[in-house]
Parts: sequence; C-alpha cells; structure tokens
Amino acid sequence: MTKEKYGKECKICARPFTVFRWCPGTRMRFKKTEVCQTCSKMKNVCQTCLLDLEYGLPIQVRDTGLSVKDEVPKSDVNKEYYTQNMEREIANSDGTRPVGQLGKAPSSSDMLLKLARTTPYYKRNRPHICSFWVKGECKRGEECPYRHEKPTDPDDPLADQNIKDRYYGINDPVADKLLKRASTMPRLDPPDDKSISTLYIGGLGDTVTDGELKSHFYQFGEIRTITIVQRQQCAFIQFATRQAAEMAAEKSFNKLIINGRRLTVKWGRSQAARGKEGIKEGVSEMGTRLDPVPGLPGALPPPPALDEEAPANYFNLDPGTAPSVINITLPPPPGINPPPPGFGPPMFHPMAHMAPPMPPPMSMRPPGQIHYPSQDPQRMGAHAAHGSRHGE
Repeated sequence: MTKEKYGKECKICARPFTVFRWCPGTRMRFKKTEVCQTCSKMKNVCQTCLLDLEYGLPIQVRDTGLSVKDEVPKSDVNKEYYTQNMEREIANSDGTRPVGQLGKAPSSSDMLLKLARTTPYYKRNRPHICSFWVKGECKRGEECPYRHEKPTDPDDPLADQNIKDRYYGINDPVADKLLKRASTMPRLDPPDDKSISTLYIGGLGDTVTDGELKSHFYQFGEIRTITIVQRQQCAFIQFATRQAAEMAAEKSFNKLIINGRRLTVKWGRSQAARGKEGIKEGVSEMGTRLDPVPGLPGALPPPPALDEEAPANYFNLDPGTAPSVINITLPPPPGINPPPPGFGPPMFHPMAHMAPPMPPPMSMRPPGQIHYPSQDPQRMGAHAAHGSRHGE
C-alpha cells in the first residue's frame, strides 16, 4: 500500500485529501480512495466503493430503507459551509455512530437486512477489460494485466454509473435494481381488523414444542395462549396486544428457524371471517365445487318438538289399541338339550289370532301401565270368583 498526502482532490467536496493505493490480491487491479474521510463519515460509506459500511448497500437503498432524506447541498459555497459544520460535529462525537440525519435514523431495517450482502464480493476488484483485446490488437497474451473477456452490453444501465450520483443517492442503476428486487420480495401485511392478535405458525413437525415457541415469541410481548394442533403440524399464538403481534410478525416472517426447521408465519383470521368463509355445502375451502358422492345418506330430518305433557311412548305404539303380542323364544335352561328342528313348538300358531292375546312380558310393556292377570275380564272364572267373594 502506498500513501500520498494531499495527492488528489475529493470527487465530492473538491478538497485535497490523502490518497491510499493498494492491490487487493493476485490478478486484481489496484484500488485507491476516491473521497475524503469527511465525506465518507458524513454518509458512513467506504472511501473507495461508496457502499454503506454496515450493510454493504448503495446509499440510495440505505436511505430508502431508513427513510433518510439527503441534505447535502450541491452548490460549492453551501457545500463548503456544510462540510465545515459536519467536521466540527464529527470532531465532537465519539466516532461510534454516524452524524447528521443518518445518526437520528432508526438503527436497522428488515428490508436492508434481507438485501445486505453477507459474503465478500471479490468481483469488484477484478481488472478492467482490455480494449486492445476487444479490437484484436493485444500482443501481451497472458502477461496482460487486463481481462480478455467480451464486454457487456453498452445499453445495460449498469454500464453507466456516476460517482456523484452514487454518493448523493440519485439515479443509481445499481440501487434501482436492488429496490426492484426488494419490491418483489414477499411480505406480511397486518390485517385491517385490529382485534386480530393471533399468529399462525406452520410446518412445526414433531420436534417443535410449545416451550420452544414461547422462548422465541415472548420477547415481543405478553403471550395469552399457545395452541398446538399436532395433527396439522401448526400452532396458534395469541398475544395480549396487537402491537406485540405486529412486532412478532415483522421480526419472524421468512426468518423463523427452530430446531433447523424454517417455519411459516401468517396472521390468524377473526371468528367472523371464519364464519363467513367457512366451507359451504358442496364447496371446498379453496372455493372449488365438489361432485356429490353417490351412496351417502341424505340429511336427517329435524327432531320433533318435545311436549312435556304427552306420555312417553318409547316404542311408537298406538295409544288407542291394546298392546301387541310379542313372542320371544327364550333359550332352554342349562342341562336340557334343545329339541331338534321341526319338533319344537311353532313360533307362530296358525290359530293364534283366535286365542286371547297373552300379556306381554314385564320388560316389553309400555311404561305407566301394569297388567295383573286377576284383573283381566276375559279370564275364565274371573266373574265367578268375583261373585263368590261378594257372596261370602
């Protein structure tokens, strides 16, 4: 690395500054600082690539994610006055936090965390393309320090970049590409119903327990209930406040990993919405019409209204008729062999309808009615016995 004090002027504030020049590695081009330390500290960017030091993103993407408005003046006189004030503020600070509007901005953003580059990007250190090789006139061969590759399309917007536009965060083609990628990324918008404070967690499997879910979500607010549906491998987490649920959804969407499983985070639905969007007759949950299945019984009729004053009729018997005869064949007592078929007493005698009906057994009689043989008026000798008792 070489150091040249007051070697060049800054490309932003046009003041002389100390230039550092070095080679980042083998078969790489030499790099040097492009802006002074004051300009880099005002924006918290690298002096060479002008990318944010915390996220590795262009300034326009960083300012959009943090909702920071650029306040650096463009005219020479105002720029000099602003730079002197910022130098005084940088000298009075401890150097751990940015200054100006960037120091007052929130510390992090989910969009920036998703777009941030976590691995080094060594392609930016590659040498430029050899213009002689493009024209077919390079005679250095493998000793040429430049790349022998086909150049990119000149109409590509990434081929036209300006260092001032990158610093001020305007008309940056790299930032426009990243912002378009961020707009197409999935996001979880909170529902309009403010009464919903429940999150749906899917893809639990058999290893995730309610204790592990509680240990992750308790940091966002008070948890009212945690319900795990093991059959569907999902859980419902209800927070005490809507603010805690929104924070949990924002911090956990697309980045919740427990026991090596990436879990799905969605908002729950209200009871009213579930009632309206419930499964209709012949319509599935997705709204598709289902074909009727042949052979299934129809809907049962509604039960009749119960009348407390009406007598209980458990066997649907006509109350105006006498109880019917029910002939039940009882098994023989133990030790006695049953008669062979054809020799036993007939179950239904052909003249049974002429004989007086036999009283039904006690277990088959309707409730509320008790039959005594002595009270049967058709019983033989009933009147005589009754008269003899009166004569006595």
